[in-house]
Amino acid sequence: MSTPLEIRKFRLADLDRIDEIEKASFGKHAYDRNLFAEFFHKCGDLFLVGERRSIVCGYMLTCVRGERAEVVSIAVDPKFRGKGAASALMDSTLRRLRRRSVSRVVLMVKMTNRPARRFYEKYDFRKVRLTPRYYEDGSDGILMARLL
Repeated sequence: MSTPLEIRKFRLADLDRIDEIEKASFGKHAYDRNLFAEFFHKCGDLFLVGERRSIVCGYMLTCVRGERAEVVSIAVDPKFRGKGAASALMDSTLRRLRRRSVSRVVLMVKMTNRPARRFYEKYDFRKVRLTPRYYEDGSDGILMARLL
């Protein structure tokens, strides 16, 4: 039996590990670590990490503005993928958003990232619109949303 994943709030001491996961997940398109520190101050209570045996294996960053929330980023260390970390992070985030009476959650995903799109569709996120050349590399983005 696998050790359960603990979901907890991000701490500044997690920043190096988040940076590692980010780079392993997104390579040269990874967010800068300073951006994560900024988001911690703006959206800290919904900056969540998944931890197994004291090892941070993934994170999810969501910001709330009124009755609307935006998933800014979610990533799982490649060594821990396929073991439920992303689902645990999403489940915990959606529960926390419902408790805050958030009515709508949005996110942007690369059109070519089919695994991520399938993951979001599993959580009832639906395509709202295509945003041409949204990403720095010129890739199109898909705005997805779901009601709570």
